[in-house]
Amino acid sequence: MITLSIKNIKEIEEPLQGEIIGLCEEKHQYFNELFKKYSKNLAFEIIFNKSSAVYKVSASLNLKSKKVVLAEEHKKAITAVNKLLANFKKAVKKQYELERKEYEYKRKRKKTN
Repeated sequence: MITLSIKNIKEIEEPLQGEIIGLCEEKHQYFNELFKKYSKNLAFEIIFNKSSAVYKVSASLNLKSKKVVLAEEHKKAITAVNKLLANFKKAVKKQYELERKEYEYKRKRKKTN
């Protein structure tokens, strides 16, 4: 089970908060499905910071082997969140496959064909 924690959401303008929370919850559901049989309880954390005209969004997920952390900066908050979640999904999936050693199974399957 994964717990979602969104911090400093008040730094984002009021009209965009609902849309951004929706995007984060959508990825949260995806990760819940991906890690359905994972033995460790995970914490999916998203932190927002605004300095002058730039939004900085960072996300982290603590897996068994290591903690996956990514950050993205952009002038528009929604663009930063979209880029971050797309890259974060790839990074988490890659680390999860490394933990499961799927690269070895794929190699064995290619040799038998």
